[in-house]
Amino acid sequence: MSEASARANICTEEDYYNLPENVRAELIDGRIYYIAAPSRVHQRILGFLFNHIANYINSKDGSCEVYPAPFAVKLFSENDRNVVEPDISVICDPNKLTDRGCTGAPDWIVEIVSPSNSSHDYILKLNLYAHAGVREYWIVNPLSMKIFVYHLEETDFNADSYTFQDKVKVNIYDDLQIDFKALGL
Repeated sequence: MSEASARANICTEEDYYNLPENVRAELIDGRIYYIAAPSRVHQRILGFLFNHIANYINSKDGSCEVYPAPFAVKLFSENDRNVVEPDISVICDPNKLTDRGCTGAPDWIVEIVSPSNSSHDYILKLNLYAHAGVREYWIVNPLSMKIFVYHLEETDFNADSYTFQDKVKVNIYDDLQIDFKALGL
């Protein structure tokens, strides 16, 4: 493939926003990845985490906002080749919020692994989120019942792992822990 034809296959933010409304997809490094409908367990975990995070922020009169998928996140304002839809996005800088979603790195992203996309969450998105400057990234795996917590320190992610029997500390907050045992899975 010539360089010109390789460039012709690169998709942009415009291509992403021109997809039909009923199609869920992400744009990563100029390539469209379609997203299948989530499972019931996936949605149960998403609701559990979203409620905990939203209740915490509200109880503290916090300035951060939490959004569940589908919610478009353009990770780099100067790059139109990366628009993702994390399962949960927490944004603490209101200047990043737009009518379309978020432009810039959220402070905290949670991805709930589906069997069809696990390599995206563990490899592709981990590197993308670290490069974008996401302060904290959780990968929640319902099959292995594990949570991997990556928190950015300087330019590297530090990693911790937990199970669905643990209380997991949220690193962007001083006093928030989420007890996965309460999920009842």
